[in-house]
Formats: sequence, structure tokens, C-alpha cells
Amino acid sequence: MRKAKIERKTLETKVSLEINLDGTGCADIATGVGFLDHMLTLVAKHGFFDLQVKAEGDLQVDSHHTVEDCGIALGQALKQALGDKCGIHRYGTCLLPMDEALAQVALDFSGRPFLIWRAEIPKVKLGNMEAEMVEEFFRALAMESGLTLHVHLLEGNNTHHMVEAIFKAFARALADGVANDPRVKGVMSSKGSL
Repeated sequence: MRKAKIERKTLETKVSLEINLDGTGCADIATGVGFLDHMLTLVAKHGFFDLQVKAEGDLQVDSHHTVEDCGIALGQALKQALGDKCGIHRYGTCLLPMDEALAQVALDFSGRPFLIWRAEIPKVKLGNMEAEMVEEFFRALAMESGLTLHVHLLEGNNTHHMVEAIFKAFARALADGVANDPRVKGVMSSKGSL
């Protein structure tokens, strides 16, 4: 089973995360950051992952540490659950509309972490989460999972829709990238390793 459990504890946060890449989309999320809970639930649902996240953080400061550490934990869990990456598609992409918003996400489980972020999101608060934390979440996730990740927001006016389109597109691209394929012998690389 492609599962992982991560426990991360710092002086600022405590995060417990479990993922099953071969799930059905069940989510049990409680981070103290309502908008992040909503987005992680969408990742589980639209990626067909079972995802449990419990977090406690210094929200009296702001959402930064909690959101970033949830990204770190999810990245570590993806890396752990994929192991040697044998048999997976490796690449995933999705162009996803959310009303007036349109997001494109492309990713590669290359082992070479990189984030290209082309998403101009207004600097507003979404509940108790600062919108600029979306980029920090994905940067932390990419670095910890070894993921090459490109995020492009092509259209959008409503900040909630813009961010939701990005998370849903990520979920669908991720589902493609981690999908098992019996045609893939070993890893999807001419080098023989990732």
C-alpha cells in the first residue's frame, strides 16, 4: 500500500498527516486554518487520496507557520508513500476552470525540486489565512517531495476561485503523476533512476 504517516513538531507547530495514495477521496482535516482545511479536502477529493491532517500552530501570530508546515508534511508524505517511484506515470498536468478562474498545473516527480509560480493572487485574507501563503505552501511541498512543479493562473477575478482552481488542478495533476501503470517497468526514466 502506498501510504505514509508524518509527525512534525517544532516550537511553532505540531502537524500529524497521513495519506493513502490509493484511496477514495476521504478527508479528515483540522489545521485551525479554515481555508486551508477546505483546500486540503479538495486535494483529497479531486485526487482520490485519503488524507488526514491535524495541526496546531501559533495562529495568534498568523497562519504562516501552520500553512507552511502542512506543506512540508504533505511533501514528506508524498515522497515516503511513493518510495522508489517504480511503476508511476511520473508526470501530471491539468488545466482546470473554476467559474471565471482558470489554473494550469504541471508536475514531475523528478527528484529535482523546483517551483515556477506564475499566479498573481491579491494580498487578501481568506478567513484567517493570508492569500500569499498559497505560494509558500506549494514551495514547501515541492521542496520536500522532490517535485518539479509549475503553477500558472491564467484567468481569475475572485480570490477564492483563483486559489481553489490552483488546488483542484494540483490534485488532478498529482493523481496523474502518482498513478500506477503496468506498462511502466521500473521508473519512468531513460536513466533507470529518479
